[in-house]
Amino acid sequence: MILLDTLKVYSGSEERLIELYQGDLTDLKPEESVDVLVVSAFPNDYLPTPSSLIGALFRKGVSVEQLAKSKAVDLRQTFSCWMSQEVAASHSGIQFRRILCFESSWRGTPSSLIGDIFRALAPFLGGEPPFSTVAMPIVASGDQGYGVSEMLPPVIDAAVHWMALGLPLKCLKIVAYSDLQAAKAKELFAELKKKHSSSPFESKQDSKYDVFISYAHEDMNAATLIAKELQYLYPKIRIFMDRMSINVGAAWQPEIFEAIDMCRKVLVLFSPSYLSSKVCKEEFNIAWVRGRDADENCVFPVYLYSASLPTYMKYRLYFDCREGDENKLREACSNLLSALSKPSVVGN
Repeated sequence: MILLDTLKVYSGSEERLIELYQGDLTDLKPEESVDVLVVSAFPNDYLPTPSSLIGALFRKGVSVEQLAKSKAVDLRQTFSCWMSQEVAASHSGIQFRRILCFESSWRGTPSSLIGDIFRALAPFLGGEPPFSTVAMPIVASGDQGYGVSEMLPPVIDAAVHWMALGLPLKCLKIVAYSDLQAAKAKELFAELKKKHSSSPFESKQDSKYDVFISYAHEDMNAATLIAKELQYLYPKIRIFMDRMSINVGAAWQPEIFEAIDMCRKVLVLFSPSYLSSKVCKEEFNIAWVRGRDADENCVFPVYLYSASLPTYMKYRLYFDCREGDENKLREACSNLLSALSKPSVVGN
């Protein structure tokens, strides 16, 4: 592994690293070990070809196909990825604990869905046991035929955004294999390093809003009812309700982060429509990561309609308003105001 360049990212005062290497991800030394190795694949296609990372892993005793048969968590429907169980391999070059497999083609192009890698990692990073280091090739630039110029910029952009936001990823190693890939990647990395020379966002100390209502457009009636009820119960309450569209090729838009960062609580309306919305899932992930980073839960979960929630979206304490029960929604508003009054008064 030859270190080609390093980009420092700051989340507050904490330093995170994005490192560019040339080398072989199946022949790591113990001091180069990581928690998670990211691989990319065609949907449900784990054929160990001679030119792929999946093929190189197979030759070192790690079968992605076998790991796929007993996935630890399958997030392909929402985040284009699945996480493997613990990897057991005897080869000394296998220095990672799990594999995250990125399968994008059935939901969109790999470059447009790069942010899904970091969304899928979010529930595992900082968990138990904690994951904090990740390695990946320049995804989709092998057998899938996408160029380094097409894939590396969105990877760097997404990584910088999520790390600056507070995702507990301490180090991301991006590894080019061939001399040709490495030369192009080094050139691009230098340009991207200038673009991301400093942390893009800093957390606001003062809240501009009390509540950010995160909802799917299909559930606007319920969101409007909640906003009116909150204003009725406390006329001075400050509510942010206008959702903004995001670029499908980005991890998230600065406007969404800044709005959530300026709110004391994020009221989430869980429903099938919420889970199918890219914007909604992005809002939830930002609020969820922000809460982990600040060591306080800023998410106020409301179960609006029955839905199959991913594990990390499940809360022991949520307000069950299924199936759109208006009386329970009004009760949830009262409870939200109680939560906002501690430790400070709403509007302060």
